[in-house]
Amino acid sequence: MGAPSDTKHKEPITSRWDDQHAAALSEPELLLYRSNLLGSDLRITNFGGGNTSAKIAMTDPLTGDQVDVLWVKGSGGDLGSIKLDGFSTLYMDKLHALKGRYRGLEHEDEMVGYLPHCTFDLNPRAASIDTPLHAYIDRKHVDHMHPDAVIAIAACKNSRALTEKIFEGELGWLPWQRPGYDLGLKLEKLSQEQPQLKGIILEGHGLFTWGDTAKSCYETTLAMIKRADEWLSANVKQPVFGGRVAQPLPAAERAALAARLMPLLRGKISQQEYKLGHFDDADAVLEFVCSADLAPLAALGTSCPDHFLRTKIRPLVLDFDPAAPDFDRLVGGLDQALSDYRADYTAYYERCKRANSPKIRDANPIIYLIPGVGMLSFAKDKATARIAGEFYVNAINVMRGANGVDSYVGLPEQEAFDIEYWLLEEAKLQRMPKPKSLAGRIALVTGGAGGIGQAVARQLLQEGACVMLTDIDGEALEEARQNLVKVAGKDGVATVQANITSEDDVAGILSATALRFGGVDLLVSNAGIASAAPLDETSLEVWKRNQDILVTGYFLVSRNTFQIMKQQQLGGSIVFVGSKNGLVASAGASAYCTAKAAEIHLARCIALEGAEHGIRVNVVNPDAVIRGSRIWDGKWKEERAASNKIGADDVEEFYRKRSMLKKSVFPEDIAEAVYFFASDKSGKSTGNVLNVDAGNAAAFTR
Repeated sequence: MGAPSDTKHKEPITSRWDDQHAAALSEPELLLYRSNLLGSDLRITNFGGGNTSAKIAMTDPLTGDQVDVLWVKGSGGDLGSIKLDGFSTLYMDKLHALKGRYRGLEHEDEMVGYLPHCTFDLNPRAASIDTPLHAYIDRKHVDHMHPDAVIAIAACKNSRALTEKIFEGELGWLPWQRPGYDLGLKLEKLSQEQPQLKGIILEGHGLFTWGDTAKSCYETTLAMIKRADEWLSANVKQPVFGGRVAQPLPAAERAALAARLMPLLRGKISQQEYKLGHFDDADAVLEFVCSADLAPLAALGTSCPDHFLRTKIRPLVLDFDPAAPDFDRLVGGLDQALSDYRADYTAYYERCKRANSPKIRDANPIIYLIPGVGMLSFAKDKATARIAGEFYVNAINVMRGANGVDSYVGLPEQEAFDIEYWLLEEAKLQRMPKPKSLAGRIALVTGGAGGIGQAVARQLLQEGACVMLTDIDGEALEEARQNLVKVAGKDGVATVQANITSEDDVAGILSATALRFGGVDLLVSNAGIASAAPLDETSLEVWKRNQDILVTGYFLVSRNTFQIMKQQQLGGSIVFVGSKNGLVASAGASAYCTAKAAEIHLARCIALEGAEHGIRVNVVNPDAVIRGSRIWDGKWKEERAASNKIGADDVEEFYRKRSMLKKSVFPEDIAEAVYFFASDKSGKSTGNVLNVDAGNAAAFTR
């Protein structure tokens, strides 16, 4: 259940440029086309990494004159998904005028403050720190990529000599320097002094390439990456990572161990801020975590700034022997391992901090490497955790390439710190939007394919939670997933088809949730059926089916969720979606009413046991949620209509008029109530019942 191998990334890098498509594009659109092509392949650049630019003649909106304008990827964008509004636009003459304002390296950061004064056509897209790196290279089109193959060369001990040998004068080389204004001037100088160059390698960082057209720039970028990759493959001198010293566990055992470990680990690192997890046991990861050089290479840290800004400078390698797997021993060593890592990170901060450095950030690891098992990554949201893992896979690839032909060199500690705690990076972090109310929370919703289940999931997703949906109906579940992906993207939603009356299936649900997201914080127990029949016509089969789904199913899911919540030690919230019928007897529905009453009492029992662990348990009681509910699509609607001596098409109006408020109740109304109990808004409420029924005096709680 780790990240599958992506077979397309084993194919050679080839041009995907379509001349017919490109012929119809404007210059800005050609830049966008090139950018999307480059960003769609993680071998070329990682998510959010890299920059592209073009210098384009535009009409000045104020003077009507033709002026040269730099179009360059704006701050925070991703090349694979960028749109035209993701590019900053700046007057080239004003960018050149900035040279007169530059006061040297000590005043480097102030140059960023001048960039808005160069904005063309009032473009609101903020310019990135990399803008000068593109502006001053005297070529029309410029790419700056972070391909693993080139960074492997850039991170070698003999990086300069290898660059000269491999590229035979077509690429220049510059020593490591933090991105900024001065580096832009150095790129300009080298590109002018050596006009034959097709690009430049930045030590420990990445690749610059250029061209006179968008197509030639794109194809030069690909050609340089392909040359680096082929040379590295053909010149390996030693076993990869020192050779394999451990055998990976079988895939099912790797997944099972990760699913058991992740909630325990998550609980230990989420005391200040909820974290979400990601598991990866792809071939590249297993090769690294089973190798002789795992510990020494991991300790060296990453080289490319884009890598360690996502992963911290180094990972935590957990003490685990796959030849004699001992889960209890692994867990028993977590506290000390985390304590040692935090102490080491704090010492790093104290050694390297400047007088104006921001305060120390979360000292917990982001990347966790487990011999024979794979890699875990934890961050404040699922996408960030996944992307952090992808970045560390980039780092693994870099170390493999560098160590295969030379010696890998990590970034010097002080240089790493000065980027991690760069005031400009801190300012970017401070501009991030305030987290949503359920950010970092993991919700499990049973009966997720139904109207109430989908409405609840949508509400929780909109408030920042990740959601695992489960249902017995696989086709409806997939349809629900597709609907909800539109709300929160692929990272935030997952599904598992299961029968909650099966103990094995329920264990599988919780295992899948832990493996996908890291644990569970919120349970919305919503799976349901409904049946109606006079007592003397109620079969034992109908009675048992109600008890199995509405009582046993709720018990099993609650019990297993409760176990994980206790392990995490982060508290939690369990919400039962009950029914008015759990409080009010209805003629002709004894099996259903009895099961719903048992649900409510089960919730109260769990609330008693959960309180000491910070686990709250509450009930939302809907009534007559007809529109959008799958329960009412079957015989239940006809049975209720017959019981009330009305037509099936009149059921919704009948229940609306029966309510005290004369209003219909919709799935979204139930979702609002569930969200209240799931969120910290009800942080001091447990054992409660909230009726959402538009008013029914008989159901008033007593």
